[in-house]
Amino acid sequence: MIARPPERPYQQTRFQERVAQARAGLERWAANPWRRISLLLIVLLVSFSIGGVVGSITGAFSQLDPLGALICVVAIELAIRARGPLIRRRGDDLVLQLIDMARIGLLYGLMLDGFKLL
Repeated sequence: MIARPPERPYQQTRFQERVAQARAGLERWAANPWRRISLLLIVLLVSFSIGGVVGSITGAFSQLDPLGALICVVAIELAIRARGPLIRRRGDDLVLQLIDMARIGLLYGLMLDGFKLL
């Protein structure tokens, strides 16, 4: 049998290091409860606005309704699937809360726009 060399983890790129530093910096910044609440509220309101915009644009161009629905369902499904690894990972749950707020805001924005059409 041929002995294989031990597998080494790949070297991180500069971009990956910057993303990790930015995430750690955001978690340090949001350690203050008021900052965390304000950040979560901003994400909720921005995603709520995006949901309203997507509903309005696809309503104006009636041919884009299936495409807009597909994009929104895929975005919400990806957010749900991203929760699993984040729940299993212990530590600060800021990213999990941000994903949840974005998902809730997008869904509420779409629902409100749908109720406007009734």
